[in-house]
Amino acid sequence: MSKSSNTVVGLLAGTVIGATLGILFAPDKGVKTRQKISDEALSVKDKLVETATDLKEKVSSTVSDKKETLDDQLEEVVSNVSHKAEDVISTLEKKLKELKEKNKKLQKS
Repeated sequence: MSKSSNTVVGLLAGTVIGATLGILFAPDKGVKTRQKISDEALSVKDKLVETATDLKEKVSSTVSDKKETLDDQLEEVVSNVSHKAEDVISTLEKKLKELKEKNKKLQKS
């Protein structure tokens, strides 16, 4: 998990704990206290959903960027290997031609 994600989770946890303790120790009637806890829980739920959505978007974006980078690198590697293969084939063809010429000379002697 990234530092910003850890910070957000810590911030949300602190908010929930602080709000819950504040509500529980407030001098209100039970009905009001339960309503405040319910309202705070809904607020925290909304924040968690928003944070999860943001995190999902960041992960998706990062994965997409890494995929593009990997695709580019793979294309470059394939191109380099292709050029190297062509060089090897060209060298082998030259050597084969030289060997055929030497063979002809040896057969004439």
